[in-house]
Amino acid sequence: MGGLLRILALATVCALALVLAHAAEASDVDMAAAKKEGKVVWYTSTPIEQGQKIAKLFEDATGIKVEMFRSGGSAILRRFLQESQAGRTAVDVMTTSDPAATAALARKGTFVAFKPANFEKVVEEGRDKDGYFVAQRLNLMTIYARSDKLASPADLPKTWADLTDAKYKGKLVMTDPSFTALQLTVVGMMSKTSGWGYYEKLRQNDIMIVQGNQQVSDNLKRGERLIAVGALDSYAADDRKAGHPIVTILPEDGTFVIPSPTAVIKGSPNPNAAKALAEFMIGDAAQSVFPADGGYAARKDIPPPADGVALDKIKIVPIDYDYVEKESARIKKKFNEVFQ
Repeated sequence: MGGLLRILALATVCALALVLAHAAEASDVDMAAAKKEGKVVWYTSTPIEQGQKIAKLFEDATGIKVEMFRSGGSAILRRFLQESQAGRTAVDVMTTSDPAATAALARKGTFVAFKPANFEKVVEEGRDKDGYFVAQRLNLMTIYARSDKLASPADLPKTWADLTDAKYKGKLVMTDPSFTALQLTVVGMMSKTSGWGYYEKLRQNDIMIVQGNQQVSDNLKRGERLIAVGALDSYAADDRKAGHPIVTILPEDGTFVIPSPTAVIKGSPNPNAAKALAEFMIGDAAQSVFPADGGYAARKDIPPPADGVALDKIKIVPIDYDYVEKESARIKKKFNEVFQ
């Protein structure tokens, strides 16, 4: 009997501890202090329309003004690092498309450990176990094409290797890994597994290099190029919704699925508003923005976009983020040498 009582007492203590832990997590954002700060500075590589939607939703919900600086993932990191090296912390929250660089910054103590509400609902590969960052969205890097400009469905590439075929010469466009961190990951892994000869063949195929994913999308819509190589698929989804004849190709040899991590910056000017925005980004309202716009939310419980394929049905390319982080400068340099 005494043993049973001890077990019950222990269970009660454990249950109480869980309740207290959840209460602490729920109250970790001091909204009164956040509203008193009145604004939050957000550096982000989120596609501009999605970023603006999230900022407005947050402002409407909290009354806290969002000052958003939007650029490519590599450009965001460059700006942040330049400011840090100058001893200036101007940003509160940073969302990039570079999990490798974000993890490296976390190891250096750059971010605040913070597990917002819904943290555990985010896909495991998109969150740091100690809470130093958590994914805002998932980025599918695919091939997409103008279906009306190619002779037949048989003319569509089926694999990454197909893109080196001479029949695609002058039809290809891709982003610059020195601007967008998503492409840095793609180029890093493709060059690691297939060698730089792959990109030399793409150069021989007269591939066009542009700065970011919006420029890729615009090129296809104008018909200047017909096939996007390793491009962010949410842009293709947006273009389809707008009536453009764009088809997404999930390569038979695998699709890159890259999380976009959000982190709260240590020593930032508005630390409470920073936590409020970081938490809001993985809340229901913000997470629903991504599938509505044809992209993928970071949370496991949010369904894929209406015309999208469930993640568990996609062949996903394994990514060595440590390799990408360690070799990023060399990858950019070699890419520039190939395409100069």
